[in-house]
Amino acid sequence: MKKQAGHRQYNFPDADLYLQCMERIRTAHRDAQYFEQYGYDKERLKKFMALCEKFRALPDDDELLGDQMVTTEKKYTAAENLKTAIRSLMTRVAMKYSNRSGRYRKFGTAKMGDMTDAQLLFCGRRVARVARQQIDFLAEVGVNENVIKRVTDACKDFETALNIQQDKVADRDISVERRVEQGNKLYQELIVLCNIGKDIWAEKDPVKYESYTIYESNNDQKIARKEKLAKENSEKSE
Repeated sequence: MKKQAGHRQYNFPDADLYLQCMERIRTAHRDAQYFEQYGYDKERLKKFMALCEKFRALPDDDELLGDQMVTTEKKYTAAENLKTAIRSLMTRVAMKYSNRSGRYRKFGTAKMGDMTDAQLLFCGRRVARVARQQIDFLAEVGVNENVIKRVTDACKDFETALNIQQDKVADRDISVERRVEQGNKLYQELIVLCNIGKDIWAEKDPVKYESYTIYESNNDQKIARKEKLAKENSEKSE
């Protein structure tokens, strides 16, 4: 069974998480003397910063998806090459036997266009094997080792492309899981830092208190900025 990715504890983009963490770290450095009263010293801030940089260095999903798409395209190309090699051999077989005969059906190429990757790979191997068994009968229509080798070589290329593509899918799943884990660690540390910051300024300075508020989206930040500006303008006009 495929392992499910861990649950993401925050509902905004990873880039926003990173930026919010960096902003709060800078703000906490400003208030370092107060944070130390909670046992949250500069060494812990340094470790938080290191976590942020480690998170930033992780490849994002667009990059991994791009790699996966490249390998998928190569797999499709290899699959078409294999189908072409099989059809070329089967054209010769059809010249020798009726396509309704048992000898023809033994190759198992019916509905090749609907086959899964695994079925196509098995089909290619079977075609080469059966062709070798009947090579003496098929020689007069041009079936020889070179024709069969074209099929076996195409099978090898397709299998290689298929394995690489599946590896990339697995790499992406692992990377997504790792990114979720790292992101959750950052978010949990961000919450701790912000809770301390808000507790420090709760009854002293509403502006500094607000600087420790975690925004769920860019829109939340825009709304907060507008409200802050409106409040400042209102205070100036009084």
